[in-house]
Amino acid sequence: MRKIIEIKGLDFSYPDGTPALAGINLEVFEGESVAIIGPNGAGKSTLLLHLNGLLSGNGALKVFARPVNKDNLRFIRQKVGLVFQDPQDQLFMPTAYEDVAFGPQNLGMEENEVKEAAECALKTVGLLAKAHHLSYHLSLGEQKRLAIATVLSMSPEVLVLDEPNSNLDPGSRRQLINLLKVFNLTKIIATHDLEMVLELCSRVILLDEGRVVTEGPPREILSDKELLESHSLEIPLSLR
Repeated sequence: MRKIIEIKGLDFSYPDGTPALAGINLEVFEGESVAIIGPNGAGKSTLLLHLNGLLSGNGALKVFARPVNKDNLRFIRQKVGLVFQDPQDQLFMPTAYEDVAFGPQNLGMEENEVKEAAECALKTVGLLAKAHHLSYHLSLGEQKRLAIATVLSMSPEVLVLDEPNSNLDPGSRRQLINLLKVFNLTKIIATHDLEMVLELCSRVILLDEGRVVTEGPPREILSDKELLESHSLEIPLSLR
């Protein structure tokens, strides 16, 4: 398998001096679905923000064999689509269509190409019928799917999602999981939803205090009661 993300010795501290990542070593291969789990404050979101250059720490980070730096940011942000936990951080245009069309427009696509890309992405997430609705009038589940569409419209090869199921009702959660199942993309998902991890992911990385504690197959990691409880997590119900 082709290695598409390679991290060696990544450290990061916030401007106030708070350490967030410490010596992260990690590889992700094409076609994988990787879950990043851990307690609140473990560094999961901080790590995701490094994958398309929104944050920059010390260490070596390559995406598709290119260093993540200002010279490669345009290329990397086309390849790696980041979906924030709160869709309001991603949606800022008046209508759903305009939100999804924004990325392709900024890539310099022709008008007909923008329309095709936006409508295809909206159709994929089941929101084509609401293309001209106001984004803030959509339900939270719809907003989360719309945020995913804003990334899909730029044809990424890697989909990075931060807590995609947070605050969703059971029906919206199921709809989102089913949607993610059909994506033929490399997926990296930071989440507390360990049942979703069992359904979607081929590998689990446990992060705590900014360090990789362990990694391995989901059933192996998520059935280890002592390991999970020592990092403020619980065995999912389906494995008890």
